[in-house]
Amino acid sequence: MSATVSADAVTRLSRRQLAWWAAQAIPDGAYVNLGIGVPTLCANVMPADREIVLHSENGVLGFGPAPAAGSEDRDLINASKEYITMKPGGAYFMHTDAFVMIRGGHLDLALLGAFEVSGSGDLANWTTGDRRFPPGVGGAMDLAVGAKAIWVLTEHTSKKGEPKIVHKCKYPLTAAGVVRKIFTDLAEIDVTPAGLVVRAMVEGLTLSALQAVTEPKLALAEDCRTMAAPAA
Repeated sequence: MSATVSADAVTRLSRRQLAWWAAQAIPDGAYVNLGIGVPTLCANVMPADREIVLHSENGVLGFGPAPAAGSEDRDLINASKEYITMKPGGAYFMHTDAFVMIRGGHLDLALLGAFEVSGSGDLANWTTGDRRFPPGVGGAMDLAVGAKAIWVLTEHTSKKGEPKIVHKCKYPLTAAGVVRKIFTDLAEIDVTPAGLVVRAMVEGLTLSALQAVTEPKLALAEDCRTMAAPAA
């Protein structure tokens, strides 16, 4: 495909496909928090051959996918206030205990949404300053510094088509230098000390086309893969 192709000319992953792609990268035995938005969809597409324990700051540990229609329990919800199910051995408790787990360094990984991510891994995901949309701190700041690793799941560009992966975040930071991986509807990108490294791209996308919608300079991994997911 020509290097002049636009990112708009390729098929982006749906939100569910993006969640699926990121979920496949979670290691076996990990304790993982799923943040509001696309990350909570990961609970529905977890790898069946791995034991991954899901945590939510509203006081749930060991939960599973969304329930079948008609079998919802109004007391069981995730951070996005969506219904969930519990797995054998799962537990629910005071949200204060959930934050003790976060602040105590007991989470291996937190998957979070973002308004912006900088090339050095700065995260902005709690407010845009728009008074029409009240800020939502939630557990984001605790997770950003309490989890052992932070992955971001987000659309590659804003609704206006502007890059969300930027040189410097213009929105207030949640935490500085914490993001290690970025999963978007166009690519999977590692945040490294040497810069951003593209690990996978959707079919047909070129590095130059991806760079056109990304502010920081991108490098292509030698083993870069095609980013494909089951149809939602």
